[in-house]
Amino acid sequence: MRTLTLGNNGPRTSALGLGCMGMSALYGEADRTESIATIHAALEAGVTLLDTGDFYAMGHNEMLIGEALRAAPAARREQALTSVKFGALRDPDGGWSGYDGRPAAVKNFAAYSLQRLGVDHIDVYRIARIDPDVPVEETVGAIAELVEKGHVRHIGLSEVGADTLRRAAATAPISDLQIEYSLLSRGIEAEILPTAAELGIGVTAYGVLSRGLISGHFTRDRKLAANDFRSMSPRFQGENLDRNLDLVDALRKIAEQKGVSVAQTAIAWVLAQGPRHDAAIVPLVGARRRDRLSEALGALDVTLDDADLAAIEAAVPAGAAAGARYPDSQMAHLDSEH
Repeated sequence: MRTLTLGNNGPRTSALGLGCMGMSALYGEADRTESIATIHAALEAGVTLLDTGDFYAMGHNEMLIGEALRAAPAARREQALTSVKFGALRDPDGGWSGYDGRPAAVKNFAAYSLQRLGVDHIDVYRIARIDPDVPVEETVGAIAELVEKGHVRHIGLSEVGADTLRRAAATAPISDLQIEYSLLSRGIEAEILPTAAELGIGVTAYGVLSRGLISGHFTRDRKLAANDFRSMSPRFQGENLDRNLDLVDALRKIAEQKGVSVAQTAIAWVLAQGPRHDAAIVPLVGARRRDRLSEALGALDVTLDDADLAAIEAAVPAGAAAGARYPDSQMAHLDSEH
């Protein structure tokens, strides 16, 4: 598998990363045995970046990854790079209570993550959303102290705007920005992506299949469980869903002409944006099963020429998605939207 460096200060990582959140939370029930087998299959295929958050099912996801790493062959375990988000506050009922970016909290979160993952360092550490009550310089400075002590290798950020990215980069070297980017979510192209490229900061793109919406597998009559995030997501509701799946149908025609799947086309499109924007972009795929992982990896063999990219642009134009990325209550926490 091809490898690249995440920004000027980042680790070398595979062309695709594995987002492990869905193995523990927010997308309904998951099979633990299959999840671990999928992580092992990803490592065997050369995927090196494993992404998680300490608040994904209140630590469950980190422990799952830790279990998978312990059971993996030593060579595969050593090549794995952990990317961890922290700072989201939860309650026993699973509710959300804001974000904590205070320096003391940063170090506390890291101590627990290192224990749950069973590792002596975290490769990329980042606050999930900026704490509005704590200057980003203080949060980044605390991570920098963890880097100095060897507990963290690289500093990342998540869902921040261009101005915050510059402030953070002026405080300490930033290796990577994790942010949503897909055919349906292209808001970073105007300011955030150029700023990251200018500063030499890599981009880890999550939601490349828009939470399965543009995977080619989501149907109009699908019933979502109450514990599935998508049951509250604006893009999966009523007329929004119908309009968005119309876009998928248009994308499907292009995929069929190339003899590949819709998901592979959508992932290949994100991969193609790196050279187009002079940026280092690593798509995160949220496969929870080995068959979905295998399909996603097939995107690495898909070449999109200028004609293909123009056809995709016509089928799914920028701004065509119906509905916001998150419910209103969560959009307020996105510094990247301001």
